Amino acid sequence: MTYSIRACASIDEIGQAAWDSCANPAGEPFDPFLSFAFLHALEESKSAVAETGWAPYHLVLEDDMDSIKGVVPLYLKSHSQGEYVFDYSWADAFERAGGRYYPKLQCSVPFTPATGRRLLTRDTEYEKYLVSGIMQVAENMEVSSVHVTFPEESQWNRMGGMGFLQRTDKQFHWLNRGYGTFSDFLVDLSSKKRKNIKRERRAAVVNDIEIELLSGNDLREEHWDAFFTFYRDTGSRKWGSSYLTRQFFSVIGETMPENVLLIMCKRAGRYVAGAINFIGEECLYGRNWGCLEDHPFLHFEVCYYQAIEYAISRGLKRVEAGAQGPHKLARGYLPTQTYSAHWIVNQSFRDAVSHYLNQENRHILEEIDYIEEHSPFRKG
Repeated sequence: MTYSIRACASIDEIGQAAWDSCANPAGEPFDPFLSFAFLHALEESKSAVAETGWAPYHLVLEDDMDSIKGVVPLYLKSHSQGEYVFDYSWADAFERAGGRYYPKLQCSVPFTPATGRRLLTRDTEYEKYLVSGIMQVAENMEVSSVHVTFPEESQWNRMGGMGFLQRTDKQFHWLNRGYGTFSDFLVDLSSKKRKNIKRERRAAVVNDIEIELLSGNDLREEHWDAFFTFYRDTGSRKWGSSYLTRQFFSVIGETMPENVLLIMCKRAGRYVAGAINFIGEECLYGRNWGCLEDHPFLHFEVCYYQAIEYAISRGLKRVEAGAQGPHKLARGYLPTQTYSAHWIVNQSFRDAVSHYLNQENRHILEEIDYIEEHSPFRKG
């Protein structure tokens, strides 16, 4: 049997049935970010398209019977925004040395630092062909590099074994230790942390804040209008502009409402804050938060404590609360190692990056060890 790789300028060229059969096959926990519905919404809404610097270039692995064996969410990037694994210093160094860093290829879920599979196939036997295909396409296109961000560890190791440079970082995840209620979770914490969380939860809603959890058929355009206002305000303050368009939220509200959890805060009959989460089979993924009014501890309540309560009620194994944020530690979120893999064409530049990563990876492990010594959980 022989295999071939082809690239598609739109996920529509592959089709929902073929994509989802590889992205969320039977036996694998459902990942909302890998679904056709989510990635198609990014393209349909003009959020991840060539005009925004995210030109879709998805790969398809086929056998000689034209049977699809795997797919890869791939984008041709003209910048490094919206990735959450930072390579700005690499780009600067390469271009100062006379190279051309952009365009580059990015294998990821746009604007989403959630961990998961990136080589999408029903059989791990085909992962090596997908990796080879990525490298082949990069050579043919004469790009500077390929970046695979937030893959699961086993795929990260496979890519490392095939020549990709390996990079690590950390996020803060909440892990469900079989809790039946939020109170069960609090019992696991030290007395001081337990009291602090109770105090923060009381203070968060003291100004007559009402909290609504919306999913499925409860999601309406009025909710998306309000949330987009929050999202756009946060985006303008953090990175100058919003990555996602207003249409994106309407599309996911139509195509995958059961995988969305919108937590909205209302005061005096008006929505004032909110956070969007995506629901997986094993994990609740916290994504974006925004507000029009500043209320002490409301961010912690909506993004962390409500997420924990929801995960416990649904029996989910963990909550991923996004990138960065050491303040999450005191709220029960523990440091978790994350991964990225990088294939750099220029050998001398590759050697320089490899040396840098050897030092950075050691520092990340030391940092995780140090943070874990200050865990909020009771000793023993």
